[in-house]
Amino acid sequence: MSANERVNFGSKIGIILASAGSAVGLGNIWRFPCEVGENGGAAFILVYILCVMFLGIPVMVSEFLIGRRSRANTGGAYEVLAPGTHWKWVGMMGVVAAFLILGYYGVVAGWTLEYMVTSATGRLSGSKDYTLFFNDFVGSPWKPVLYMAAFILLTHVVIVRGVKDGIEKFSKVMMPLLLLIICVLVVCSFSMPGSSEGLAFLLRPDFSKVDGKVVLDAMGQAFFSMSVGMGCLCTYASYFTRDANLVKTAGSVALIDTFVAVLAGFIIFPAVYSVPGLSPDAGPGLVFVTLPNVFQLAFKSVPWVGYIFSLMFYVLLVLAALTSTISLHEVATAYLHERFKLSRKKAATVVTLVCMTLGVFCALSFGLLNGIRLGGMTIFDLFDFVTAKLMLPLGGMFISIFTGWYLDRRIVREEVTDWGKLRIPFFGFYIFLLKFVAPVAIASIFVNELFK
Repeated sequence: MSANERVNFGSKIGIILASAGSAVGLGNIWRFPCEVGENGGAAFILVYILCVMFLGIPVMVSEFLIGRRSRANTGGAYEVLAPGTHWKWVGMMGVVAAFLILGYYGVVAGWTLEYMVTSATGRLSGSKDYTLFFNDFVGSPWKPVLYMAAFILLTHVVIVRGVKDGIEKFSKVMMPLLLLIICVLVVCSFSMPGSSEGLAFLLRPDFSKVDGKVVLDAMGQAFFSMSVGMGCLCTYASYFTRDANLVKTAGSVALIDTFVAVLAGFIIFPAVYSVPGLSPDAGPGLVFVTLPNVFQLAFKSVPWVGYIFSLMFYVLLVLAALTSTISLHEVATAYLHERFKLSRKKAATVVTLVCMTLGVFCALSFGLLNGIRLGGMTIFDLFDFVTAKLMLPLGGMFISIFTGWYLDRRIVREEVTDWGKLRIPFFGFYIFLLKFVAPVAIASIFVNELFK
């Protein structure tokens, strides 16, 4: 497919919602609120917003301009802009990362689907040991595999419909629905007893906790939350129209991403603190063990309210996971479609089958294959380590260096200013951030995450 024949997103709102869908994911809901609560509350949020402004948005704009300028998938973008150089391996790393991340992220996404179904059928209600319930599920030899496959097939259905009729159309439905559900859940959470204590835990500024480690954690959260460095935004940007304002789009995506993350905290902490004796924990334990217990205990006297709250929350998780898996799938699909001249349907089918195969091994690493360890890690943990701790930080760092040091300044200025139509007074500062600040900051994140 030539650049001139390349399909575009049909509208500016479609561009923003699809890109925001790529950024918004499960990490916004189960990682960000706990980072806030443990690292100074509102003080952490302030540091996080500064990191988004001076690290996340500049790198996102860089990834956008690489994709739009090249009009190619992330695997081919660097070959277009830097032909005959080793920069092509940065793009290829993004494609490989997409396969690996979708392989294990699809497993976690399958968990959200299972809990949505379980909640809808009422099987999540009643007195039970939710830790045992979760462990039995993930340790099953077939249930997590089935739900992983179902979720990746759901992603496949969207991808084969194409950029406009699939990704854009579904983003225009899923993202507003996700935001609506979040707002409804926030209102419900505020009405729960003990909500004021939860909000105080989340928002009370404690600047005494803000040290070097907290700043690094805020930078890492900003970097990973905004989905930079993995090729998703580069691939999506290759479908941007020429009149798309890259800076404004990046700012809008960052705003939506931060809005979702903060509101997730407004849902989780008032709910958790409404039940005495419970404390929030980051990660899967929060949403698959702690919160089901909260829904049961907090609404014991009005179980139908607990049923609705629980169901809406897991629908929210499914939507957040689906918008992310769609963008990951598209990275790999676009590469196979364009590099090997496969039809979009065939390319998507290959990606789906490969990621399902990888997903089987990741899903079973909690049960049948738990004894297989590589470097002391299960298969699932190994995939997470290689991608999140190594490939994504390296990808983000190379994107900054490529745009700041290698790419012709004329190209960067043309893309950022929309061929001179836009006045960008901070262009010099933007280049300074890419050349000197972002690479050092991302390298610091890399080291911090590696030795956590």
